[in-house]
Amino acid sequence: MLKLTYTEFGLHLERVTVPLETLVSQRVVLALRMGQTLHVEPSRASFLLSIEVPGFGELEKLIRLERIASVSIVPVDDQFVEVSVQGHWIANTVEAHSGVFVTALGDRVEFSIYKLWQATQLQASPLV
Repeated sequence: MLKLTYTEFGLHLERVTVPLETLVSQRVVLALRMGQTLHVEPSRASFLLSIEVPGFGELEKLIRLERIASVSIVPVDDQFVEVSVQGHWIANTVEAHSGVFVTALGDRVEFSIYKLWQATQLQASPLV
């Protein structure tokens, strides 16, 4: 499963091995114990990937091969594409701009997206 964490400082993407139902139930229990509200809804999330990182073409082939309809890839410009995935948004309120988005796409596709996202972050990071 891919977990995208949206904060005021940006987006962080990671792979987790916990099933969706387990992650959501853990969040519910945490919210109950802390006396907080929790909002969970089906949704879509988008993030950018560089088409210049090695392996990008393989991701497109893999998505077609595995017939994953819950992922769409749309060109943004000559260097980037927007990847949009279906999943579930988990946040404190309906209006929250920060929270967690989770999606299950299959191990190979998730691994490929995760590696490409990491490579995109390294490519976009300024050298100090």
